[in-house]
Amino acid sequence: MDRRLVAALQISPRATWGDLGRVLGENERTVARRVQRMLAVGAIRITATYDDLRAGVGSPVHVRVSTEPGSVDATARVLAARPDVRGVFAITGAADLWCELVASGEGPLRNLHGILADEIPAVPGVRATEAQVVLRTFTTVADWHAPLLSEQECAAVEALGVPLLAELPDRVDFGGVDRQVAEMLVRDGRMSYTQIADELGISVPTARRKVTSLLEQQMVHLRVEAEPALLGLRVEAQLGLEVRPAGLDEVGRALARHPGVRYCAAIAGSHDLLVEVCLAHEADLYRFVTRVVGGLTDVVDVDMAFITRAYKRGHLPKDGLLTRSPHDGP
Repeated sequence: MDRRLVAALQISPRATWGDLGRVLGENERTVARRVQRMLAVGAIRITATYDDLRAGVGSPVHVRVSTEPGSVDATARVLAARPDVRGVFAITGAADLWCELVASGEGPLRNLHGILADEIPAVPGVRATEAQVVLRTFTTVADWHAPLLSEQECAAVEALGVPLLAELPDRVDFGGVDRQVAEMLVRDGRMSYTQIADELGISVPTARRKVTSLLEQQMVHLRVEAEPALLGLRVEAQLGLEVRPAGLDEVGRALARHPGVRYCAAIAGSHDLLVEVCLAHEADLYRFVTRVVGGLTDVVDVDMAFITRAYKRGHLPKDGLLTRSPHDGP
């Protein structure tokens, strides 16, 4: 039931305990007690993330880092302490670490030069880096939910959330109260309209309208963070795909629909698509690569690495399988 509740919250993070209980056939008090317990121990965190490119927050960049022997943990912790780094993972393969950062400021890609040429190479233990800039995201971790509910349950939980606009502009400028509300959702994805109103000095209906608008326009994405292993999904892998240009959009959209794909983005670098998958067993990964990826004729090559440890996800520091508050430090 804990896992099913997490999956439901991943679909609709602001759903009421009563609504979740009705969909999953559980008592409202039991739902509240179970979720509060998971929050208290750090098994889950409910937060929000920006759509970086559309919200003008910055340019997401994935960096593979090769380290000196024996320095993976120490180097990962230094990288995770950077506020512009959203995620740090230990991986198998040619590189030792996978780091996701957001280059911000005026001309973020120009600022990226200093980060890659000076700052990251100066981190103790870093031997070499390879950067891949995100051009477009097809799906993010905030869009993903653990495949633990039936289709009917998924549909019922989805109906509890905010409907998304069908047509979205590539870029939206927002600031002022909207930006403040977004930052509050990043702190706590379930922050009440009353609390938002009190902190910002606005009415509760205005707070509700602001939150709804941000979610409808997908300027921010609510997100429930839980280590996949706690959900019974113990195999995580990162796939770099080489794709024919004409088929890039079709391949990206197709992979984004797969329930095992947590992240899929078109990138500029040594690969064309970066895909993160989360599955129960190595055999499932084998079937995914051979049947799902192998069935896409525009994919011409695959590079695969296992994710063996997370140090930070979505700006949230990790302590083994538990997720800490970002205020606790890396």
